[in-house]
Amino acid sequence: MTGEQRGLRRALIALCVTQITGWGVLYYAFPVMVSTVSADTGWSAAASMGAFSLGAVVSAVAGIVVGRLIDVRGPRQVMTAGSVVGVVSVLAIAAAPSLPAFYAAWALAGVAQAVVLYPPAFAALTSWYGPHRLRALTTLTLVGGLASTVFAPLTAYLLDFMNWRGVFLLLAVLLGAVTIPLHALALTPPWPGASRVAHRQDPHPATVARSRAFIMLTAAMSAAALGMFAATVNLVPLLTWRGMDTHLAAITLGLCGAGQLLGRLAYGALSARVEPRPRTVGLLATAAVSVLALGLLPGPTALLIVVSVLAGAIRGLFTLLQATAVADRWGTRAFGRINGVFTAPVTAATALAPGAGALLTEVMGGYVASYGVLAGLVLLGTLAAGMAGTGRLPAAGSDIERSCAS
Repeated sequence: MTGEQRGLRRALIALCVTQITGWGVLYYAFPVMVSTVSADTGWSAAASMGAFSLGAVVSAVAGIVVGRLIDVRGPRQVMTAGSVVGVVSVLAIAAAPSLPAFYAAWALAGVAQAVVLYPPAFAALTSWYGPHRLRALTTLTLVGGLASTVFAPLTAYLLDFMNWRGVFLLLAVLLGAVTIPLHALALTPPWPGASRVAHRQDPHPATVARSRAFIMLTAAMSAAALGMFAATVNLVPLLTWRGMDTHLAAITLGLCGAGQLLGRLAYGALSARVEPRPRTVGLLATAAVSVLALGLLPGPTALLIVVSVLAGAIRGLFTLLQATAVADRWGTRAFGRINGVFTAPVTAATALAPGAGALLTEVMGGYVASYGVLAGLVLLGTLAAGMAGTGRLPAAGSDIERSCAS
């Protein structure tokens, strides 16, 4: 193994560890604590979750700027700084004396999410690994998918011994101790982006972002993300409405999460056999069918569980579909800038999905109608993906790996 290969492997391992920690602290810990936060502060659960959702929306917007910084600076400086911002934001959450301060702290946490979670890590691995990026991205998402498995029970355990503010303080220390040194010391492979991108003078990112293919693909993925995530996040209330007891419904949600890992494992084989456009259309069409099935099937219980696992597998495939969509069509030139624009509305749709799903069920008067609408939304995304075309631009041909041609 060459020194360059060792450096790439070290960076990949570091990112796997920091993704588990970053997702665990900045995302998965709070839903476990939300009822405790509400009971202690008197803020309603909806108001508390509103702060959390604000962070996700801020993350979507900030991701556009972060993509540009990654292209220019590389991941080492940007993600190390993001880790510091993450620590400060978690400390601010722990110390928030009022609801407005709590919202401000979560807005800062959203900035940190944009700098340390999947999109910048995807940008780093895509540029470092080039045509071999899929294996690295699959590894990262498989390991990152364990964040909820590790941090949800860990957070619940810590709440048995300290209040929620103390838990956040401890998690801030953990976030800093793990992610700051790993980002600073392990993300050291030479950064190819700086030598390939003429920064602000490079017309390629703007050309891509204005193209019909890019706009249609971004709309397709955003619509699909909203429909899919709203359907799976609201799975427990749907299943209990279908007659499952809460315990079995929660287990089914866990199996849905396990299905995501299976989907990510299968993506490599799918990518090798199916080109980007039909792969996207086929996956989104399957997602629409799974969402509709969740809404329409009255049972039996075993079948509902199977469909839930299938929906989870599709979500897992969707994660890697999103991670590879830009590079598969437009190459890795200025990837951070282009992917930041592409990811922003998808991230925003994901952030809005939990509340949108619950609100839609209330407005439509039940899960059958609401899941039908969500399936229709994913189907619209499918149609938009079909209309997006291949995405190839004549000016970008020299920067697109032949192995990824669509």
